[in-house]
Amino acid sequence: MLMLKVFLISLGLMAIAFAALGIRILIKKKGQFPHTHIGGNKEMIKRGIYCAQTFDKIEQKKVQKERRKEALKKLKPDPDFLTAQ
Repeated sequence: MLMLKVFLISLGLMAIAFAALGIRILIKKKGQFPHTHIGGNKEMIKRGIYCAQTFDKIEQKKVQKERRKEALKKLKPDPDFLTAQ
């Protein structure tokens, strides 16, 4: 019986906590959960600070661009291309 009381009390407290967290979202016009990701912080973006995933994507794009440039430099035109018809 004591276990049931403790369970119901804890369940009630958890329900109150979830309701309290949701009130701001329900009352506020266009209410959303706060965006806590580093990429969503305007001040961090101004300073050029990104999360690890975004930083990794940026660096991968830089490397891909450099590899494409190197691959284009290695290509040599075929001298017989125009005369082989």
